[in-house]
Amino acid sequence: MTLIGVLIVLQSLCTLEMKETLNGLRKTLGLCMTLLPTSRLSLSSLRFYGKSKPFHGDKDVAYSNSSTLGFLSSTQALADYATLILDLKKNLSATESPVVTFGGSYGGMLAAWFRLKYPHITIGSLASSAPILNFEDITSPYSFNNIITRDFRSESENCYKVIKGSWQLIEDIANKQGGLDTLRKSFRPCKNHISAGALAGWLETAFVYTAMTDYPTPSNFLNPLPAHPVKQMCKAIDDPATGNDTFAKLYGAASVYYNYSGDATCFDFYDDSDPHGLGGWTWQACTEMVLPTGGNNEESIFPASEWSFEGRASFCKMAFNVEPRPNWITTEFGGHRIENVLKRFGSNIIFFNGLRDPWSGGGVLKSISKSLVAIVAERGAHHVDLRFSTSEDPKWLQDVRKREIHIISQWISQYYQDLST
Repeated sequence: MTLIGVLIVLQSLCTLEMKETLNGLRKTLGLCMTLLPTSRLSLSSLRFYGKSKPFHGDKDVAYSNSSTLGFLSSTQALADYATLILDLKKNLSATESPVVTFGGSYGGMLAAWFRLKYPHITIGSLASSAPILNFEDITSPYSFNNIITRDFRSESENCYKVIKGSWQLIEDIANKQGGLDTLRKSFRPCKNHISAGALAGWLETAFVYTAMTDYPTPSNFLNPLPAHPVKQMCKAIDDPATGNDTFAKLYGAASVYYNYSGDATCFDFYDDSDPHGLGGWTWQACTEMVLPTGGNNEESIFPASEWSFEGRASFCKMAFNVEPRPNWITTEFGGHRIENVLKRFGSNIIFFNGLRDPWSGGGVLKSISKSLVAIVAERGAHHVDLRFSTSEDPKWLQDVRKREIHIISQWISQYYQDLST
């Protein structure tokens, strides 16, 4: 069998994310495929996500209790990948072929950790939007929502003020006689029941995910969205046709996220379905992935609040009868004083972060060494570099991808030079 030039294993979280990122990689890594025509791109989802269900594919058994869910962890996922890669290389008669790992979001964290834990299996990793520093006290719990606030405020000061003031207004109207009827008429729920809390949660979800996926081109990652969706939300809020009707402004903004296609006639504020296959994340957030992101200061676009580990622990006790381990990730993979630690032994990792992505606050934003490279895009959003490449991509995004491919090509060339000596 012909030797495979490069085996690329994609690590990612949910099915939709994997499909989009895989297609993006097929395009943006075209240069690697051109340099090494016998390269192979392999997609793998970790157990419990997508179609990768343990216990003979029985989801009910896999999710039935903490004993079965105990196999869902980052450490187990990395060991699975290591076993899979070695098996693939053997089956493809490609035992001498280099492996480069890619991932975005949680998959990006896994990609970085895989290079650190299994340097004998992968020659390098691209960790896109990987908040590996978003643990314990390394990153401020206010960082996540501060970035969302900055995103909206950068588009329009009025947009920021309308959203910021809306939470108290919703509460005040809901507490008035006939107030819930006002909210029903303004936001058109599919079910007759509505509450201030459900409405606020629905709106907050829209603002958070729109900021996260504020891509420069149209996307269909979480929901169908136009290019620059934060800008489009603020346009809806600033639309003079809505006058002083705050609820009309909010409805127009939320419709950018929930109804850009224009097909929806009503909205379900109580929808607890899992269209993106993220059910396993709740378990991980209750065991090891304790990322403090819920803090809001006085300038935040959301109501002022403190991040509470006690609140997380209480929920996890109720949901799974487990206690979160907030120190486990930094114990297993590190994170404190990462610059000093990684420059002593780490190599060949690209950390990409877009500064419009709220997760970028927990990312590696400065290069640590010549081979531990941080690529930061001021206008970038959540793992935008791994998305589809199109003719509409801005030059800064094209340049990011070219730089990533150039670095990866150097890793591959160096590997083959070392192999020949």
